[in-house]
Amino acid sequence: MPDVSLSGRALVAGSAQGELLHADLGLSFWGGIDPFSGEVIDRHHPLSGAIVSDRVLAIPSGRGSCTGSSVMLELILNGHAPAALLLEQVDDILTLGVLIAEQMFGRSIPVVALGREAFAALREARHVRVSGNRVDGFASAPAALDGAPATVVAEAPCLTLSAQDREMLDGIHGRAAQVAMGIIVRMAELQGANTLLDITQAHIDGCIYTGPACLRFARQLVEWGAQVKVPTTLNAISVDKRRWREQGIDAAFGEPAAALGDAYLEMGAQVSFTCAPYLLDSAPRLGEQIVWAESNAVVYANSVLGARTLKYPDYLDICIALTGRAPLSGCHLPGQRHASLRIELPTLEGLDDAFYPLLGYHVGLLCGSEIPVICGLEHAQPDLDDLKAFGAAFATTSAAPMFHIAGVTPEAPSAERALGGQAPARLLRVSAMDLLESWWELNSAEEPRVDLVSLGNPHFSFSECARLAALCAGRRKHADTALVITCGRTIHERARDAGHVATLEAFGAQFVTDTCWCMLGEPVIPPAARTLMTNSGKYAHYAPGLVGRRVHFGSLAECVDAACSGRASGRLPAWLQLGEATEEPAHV
Repeated sequence: MPDVSLSGRALVAGSAQGELLHADLGLSFWGGIDPFSGEVIDRHHPLSGAIVSDRVLAIPSGRGSCTGSSVMLELILNGHAPAALLLEQVDDILTLGVLIAEQMFGRSIPVVALGREAFAALREARHVRVSGNRVDGFASAPAALDGAPATVVAEAPCLTLSAQDREMLDGIHGRAAQVAMGIIVRMAELQGANTLLDITQAHIDGCIYTGPACLRFARQLVEWGAQVKVPTTLNAISVDKRRWREQGIDAAFGEPAAALGDAYLEMGAQVSFTCAPYLLDSAPRLGEQIVWAESNAVVYANSVLGARTLKYPDYLDICIALTGRAPLSGCHLPGQRHASLRIELPTLEGLDDAFYPLLGYHVGLLCGSEIPVICGLEHAQPDLDDLKAFGAAFATTSAAPMFHIAGVTPEAPSAERALGGQAPARLLRVSAMDLLESWWELNSAEEPRVDLVSLGNPHFSFSECARLAALCAGRRKHADTALVITCGRTIHERARDAGHVATLEAFGAQFVTDTCWCMLGEPVIPPAARTLMTNSGKYAHYAPGLVGRRVHFGSLAECVDAACSGRASGRLPAWLQLGEATEEPAHV
């Protein structure tokens, strides 16, 4: 007999059992799990070092990258996936990866959403059996499954489709559109959408190479004649497409990574290759209904531009681009864009550009999947680069699709408007000491030496190139320290025409286009490098797991100083020195 018997919502039906691997913190599969071994590589996560393969993984939800669906597909197809996935709440990104494996490759694992109470009740179990909606927990390993089919209580269909939707579903518009529409319908039903809506543009994150499975997926769509129906941009891919050979990238990686980009170009996508599509001339306007993947881009589009998109998983993004139709749910609906969490900040003086990524990282940890409104920056006047840095770090540690900053972002002229006139479900106060704790979390390096300064995660903007050039003018980097900037082709051309590239190359900087730090490894990262420095909260979080290097985090000016001296100063910014001396940790 089970020690605990629970009932949940089967997102993907199936039967499995195994040892339970449980955590109360969400996990990004991309940057958090090695797709080729099943090891948890997020060095900030309580499961760091654990192997998920053949175990029943229980996490509240995913978080961070939209590429989690691609990693899930790789794990399933290469045999390193969990036996089953148990969630506290529905997670589109992880579920979609399983659905793609099931729909296109005939492989699957059960996925069940349990709800808060049932998820908490499972915590003490050692082994778990999953069968359809039912989840049983045991203190010791139960008998083997008897092979009986999983039973699932079917939900009443509620999705209304247009005549053209049905034509695509029936295959009249080709096999690629048929499969894409089938996946969209399945996700719409999981999301509780009543209908689909027309979208004006798409940004594809599935062009990041995670392994053979993602290339199989894209090539299959090409073979089926897939062509996008709306203007479509591509995220940064996994290599600098024009220069990866001269950069010394192994052909075993470079060739399939470049081929994946080519597959999406064959489907009609534009040659954009940037993780910051909001820097392009095609950036959407306030209220525009779009489909973007790439976590930082989604958060920026919703929060800063006021466009409307969900945090779309890899693969669902291209399915929607092929049909021009998306589920009408979540942040596509005005009422789903309100904040439910209010966060109040302390008064801090002398803020520099390191404040915003640090704050985004910390706020994301507090939010989970809740949309926050941040109060206390009404007079700080963060610029677009500050909001870009905040959003990227926020998207790394939270599962929320957007944020509001009272008096700053377009849908938050006041906190009350951001909350939709309702009282917040939670009120949190952040102290300077709280921020200091997150500062030390991001500063994982134990020695002052800096071998590499990595800038451009997300991709550098033109204004960031100009600011960096001003900081570097007339100076020269240390001979033993590399400084590398990633940016999109469009921004690189503008910066070159303005003379900023020449100034930075005279300093000793290198530029890499088409790809971004979250995809870069050796030899762009010098093999002998032990520590790096960055001004990106996102990369400071991911780098220890992705490339095995310790990190110094700081402002852009501190990064330039470190590039010149070869050492990080270790200085706290003035606004944290004050906090360290006078603030006490908040107890919320």
